[in-house]
Amino acid sequence: MDHYVDIRLRPDPDFPPPMLMGALYGKLHRTLQDLDANDIGVSFPDHKTGVRARTPGDRLRLHGEKKRLETLLAQPWLKGLRELVACSEIAPVPAGVHHCVVQRRQFNTGSPSRVRRYAKRHDVSEAQAREIYAGVAGKQISLPFVELASRSTRQRFCLFIEHGKPQSQPANGRFNHYGLSHEATIPWF
Repeated sequence: MDHYVDIRLRPDPDFPPPMLMGALYGKLHRTLQDLDANDIGVSFPDHKTGVRARTPGDRLRLHGEKKRLETLLAQPWLKGLRELVACSEIAPVPAGVHHCVVQRRQFNTGSPSRVRRYAKRHDVSEAQAREIYAGVAGKQISLPFVELASRSTRQRFCLFIEHGKPQSQPANGRFNHYGLSHEATIPWF
């Protein structure tokens, strides 16, 4: 985790930034999966939280060792997006930075499919399950998210991303194929 690369979305009148970020992040996810990479992390330095302001921003930062980032960037995953993004050079992480965990958060939103699964799993009626989930569905989520399509089912879903509190010491661990981890930190600057 001693180097990083910034990939910034260029303004485009045809594609709104959330759509571009979803396409970029989806391609990154597929490439990390193909490489079986568990040593590359991501962060969204310009993200915003808040029910009305939540956005990942227009910059995706990749973190890792220099050789691994070179391997990742040598893959053709940015094909078709080159005109829509600006990719920085691989650079060393500045000295004296903080570290933070960037992880996926999943929320129980009380969707109809979740209600049906709960009813089936707990052998209750769907009406009872709907009542149980009524309070949950009213909660508003303030985390930024990226909308992605599942590689296996092709269904679209929102991947909510939480940047943890900055801490002085890094923590080692593995990253998933989204570049997220609930234990490993990325340099935060």
